[in-house]
Amino acid sequence: MNDFPARKLRIGTRSSPMALAQVDHVSELLRKIIPDLDIEVVPVTTEADKWQGDLAQLGGKGLYVKEIDTLLQHAQVDMAVHCMKDVPGDQPMPKGLIFAAYLPRDDVRDVLLFPEGSVLQSLDDLPPGSIVASSAVRRKAHVLRVRPDLNVVRVRGAVGSRIEKLDGKRKVDTRLDAMILARAGLERLGIADRARQVFSVDEMLPAVGAGVLGLECRKDDDAVAYLLQQLNHERTMTEVTAERVMLHGLRGHCNSPIAGHCVTEPDGQLSLRGMVFSRDGSKFAHAHFWGEGMNDPAVLGSRVCAELLRQDARGIIDGIPH
Repeated sequence: MNDFPARKLRIGTRSSPMALAQVDHVSELLRKIIPDLDIEVVPVTTEADKWQGDLAQLGGKGLYVKEIDTLLQHAQVDMAVHCMKDVPGDQPMPKGLIFAAYLPRDDVRDVLLFPEGSVLQSLDDLPPGSIVASSAVRRKAHVLRVRPDLNVVRVRGAVGSRIEKLDGKRKVDTRLDAMILARAGLERLGIADRARQVFSVDEMLPAVGAGVLGLECRKDDDAVAYLLQQLNHERTMTEVTAERVMLHGLRGHCNSPIAGHCVTEPDGQLSLRGMVFSRDGSKFAHAHFWGEGMNDPAVLGSRVCAELLRQDARGIIDGIPH
């Protein structure tokens, strides 16, 4: 397809090293379609990137995408690259915008890191009272379910700077004994060898949309939408749809302790697991259904959501004592 108009394609993105690495990857894929495509990367340091406190106080992780979406709506950029796990499920799509494509899903697993020089290999090796850093309520709840004797603290910032905090190369309020991060992020930065323990999805169910990059554009920009659609990975789109329908039904945002993971079984059947947790991991609801007859991702997402709500997911998410 070489009939893309002779125009510059401006890509809006967060300015973190990880986000820029993701845009480089997308740019490479686009240039396989149009080798001489003129791409301009427009980095944005969002309000959420600048804020060092609890994101919930600022309005949640959705702020990572909100400012870039506004640029897209005002035609200051032509497309955006978003990590789908950062896109809130409790709000409708911004007016006039669509996700034209989802790239094939990367590794969804979470990993445990230790400071440089540490001989420890797993969560089991940590002595009681050890301090584990994580930015996600979901990870904290998973850890405290199996190791309530650990102290899980929030550490934010770009992945590289978080690892420097773990290694004692950057100032933190307290010494960190371990850290949990996404394996896909370490791979994108070329530092996957730092991972000591890789948690299976049974041990730590991923966030909704984990490992998926969504390519967003304006609904009425046919040329860009058509270009991006050629990168769409059908199976990933189907799986993300099931997960996000569940998230939407739970009114989940990025600070909600919600996990959800859909896979396509070898026979083509969709399988969706969903979990919600209390923040300390002491209470949780779990549901697992298959697509069955119609194998419709939206129907599957709704079924898993309904079962979680039947198990008082809303009360668990909101911290209402039972």
